[in-house]
Amino acid sequence: MTYYERNLPHWHPPEQDIFLTWRLKGSLPAHLRGIASKDMPGARFLDLDRALDRADAGPLWLREPNIAKCVVAVLQKAAEQRLLEMHAYTVMANHVHALLTPIAPLRQITRLIKGATAHEANRLLGLTGSHFWQDESFDHWVRNIEEWRKIRTYIERNPVAAGLVARPEEWPWSSASHPVEAGAKRAK
Repeated sequence: MTYYERNLPHWHPPEQDIFLTWRLKGSLPAHLRGIASKDMPGARFLDLDRALDRADAGPLWLREPNIAKCVVAVLQKAAEQRLLEMHAYTVMANHVHALLTPIAPLRQITRLIKGATAHEANRLLGLTGSHFWQDESFDHWVRNIEEWRKIRTYIERNPVAAGLVARPEEWPWSSASHPVEAGAKRAK
């Protein structure tokens, strides 16, 4: 098992599904920024995610169709390159959720996804050289099939919960509207 800490602890058991969330730099309201600590329980994650869903602070660059399309394309390319097996994803205005099985080391996957999308998004926005993504991502390894199903539902229903659409399949930047070849659940 790989383990490391930055601001958050990161546990990556081999061949285990991971729920991954990353957000735009500066997207969390200032009064919540200090809360994202290694002691963050699930309820705290939900509070922070709801704040991101309100999209009332910081950049909202992922609302731009060309940028959201870029993020989806890079996720799909990573799966095609067999770096990961994608199970679910959604691109919101200021953050991304993904449920995946890493094939390559997760650090390599996030570096590739964040690097490629930041480069292209900054080019499209005319912000080349600017920090696009928050440095650290939130990740949670999935323990069992029940948790896997809850997480997949959470990811695909996130645009509904945020009040952006009535049904998950109406959100154009989600696996709910562009189903991925998820196959059977792999979590052990």
